[in-house]
Amino acid sequence: MSIDDVIVTERLTLPLWNAADVRAIRGQSPLRQPGWHADFPRKDDVDAASMWREGDPWGPRSIVRGVTVLGSIGFFGPPEDVDGVSEVEIGFGLVREAWGWGFATEAVKALVDTAEAEDVRVRASVEPTNAASLRVLAKAGFTQLLRATDDGHLVMARNAPQA
Repeated sequence: MSIDDVIVTERLTLPLWNAADVRAIRGQSPLRQPGWHADFPRKDDVDAASMWREGDPWGPRSIVRGVTVLGSIGFFGPPEDVDGVSEVEIGFGLVREAWGWGFATEAVKALVDTAEAEDVRVRASVEPTNAASLRVLAKAGFTQLLRATDDGHLVMARNAPQA
């Protein structure tokens, strides 16, 4: 599979995290990185750092507008077989100041397009009360409800192929 280390959209850059990024996000570096928004990293970004693996193109990325890191996006690891379909889960989040500008939708669409070009279905798990994330997913074309999880999250997909 061939996924670029940096994905570029009309307004954003989505670079894969490297070891230095992850150390800094985890607070293991003494200084904040240049270009980080004042509210980055969020707790969810720190959590995403636990999924980082050296050289894994299916791992976490920054959401960068210009030179400012506004949040993170990425897959929760490489694709796995789910009922005969290659599938991966996506997660995303932005600092509050970046909400409402369409950045999350633009980033999600770019990552999903990349996965689909590799014949991989993308799913997202979201709390049914998270209206903002549900809007992002709907705008990015997630229209199929695959299932609900034991903890009540909705598992949505876009262009879900048949097994």
